[in-house]
Amino acid sequence: MKILIVDDEKPARDRLRQLIGDFDEYEVVAEAGNGEEALRLAGETQPDIVLLDIRMPGVDGIQAAHHLNRLDSPPAIVFATAYDEYAIDAFEARAIGYVLKPVRRERLASALEQAARLAAGTLAEVAAASHMEPRRKHVCSMSHGQLKLIPLEDVYYFQADQKYVSVHHAGGQDLIDDSLKSLEEEFADDFVRIHRGAVVAVARIERVAKTSDGKHEVVLRDGSQQPENELIISRRHLADVRRRLKGG
Repeated sequence: MKILIVDDEKPARDRLRQLIGDFDEYEVVAEAGNGEEALRLAGETQPDIVLLDIRMPGVDGIQAAHHLNRLDSPPAIVFATAYDEYAIDAFEARAIGYVLKPVRRERLASALEQAARLAAGTLAEVAAASHMEPRRKHVCSMSHGQLKLIPLEDVYYFQADQKYVSVHHAGGQDLIDDSLKSLEEEFADDFVRIHRGAVVAVARIERVAKTSDGKHEVVLRDGSQQPENELIISRRHLADVRRRLKGG
């Protein structure tokens, strides 16, 4: 089975590679020093298991696991952590494979056998129990077999069109697998629904303007443009949009 090792500390990666070398049934196919690199390498190598450090700067282990689920063949996950009673309680309560640092050979063998694919709900529960931020800082798009991270701070709005959701951001436009409802719920603090098919970043809204035919639309700041009528506010959501712009 192919293994991707992810840890921001090289000695920890070296230790895991050394231990895995003792197991005939596993092969290390790549190493990553951070979450962003892990997602790129996962797309290239298609690992069966990812050994994932839970606490890393930038994209941490919980967020990386969320994004790894977007792969066509998501890998199983084993978390690695320094002693953290909250994280360990969460892992054990949900039968999630984990190893403690410094990693022991016997424990690693057991955890690899216990490796499993983790649902988004499980990851959110683990993040909360581990006193980590459950909300993602990026959304993820799949392009030519590669995972593309889009920082949430760069997003203008999410738009649903039939069975697809597109994210409009500073770097362009991409399709994502998330539903509009799940995005609205996860990022409720920073985004507002303007009609049944669009959720807009509050910080990106310059003002609400009236159109020539008497409707109301969102005008985005930073010079970003949108097709005509794309960000019309429905009457049902107008009061909420205005409230959010006032900081309510």
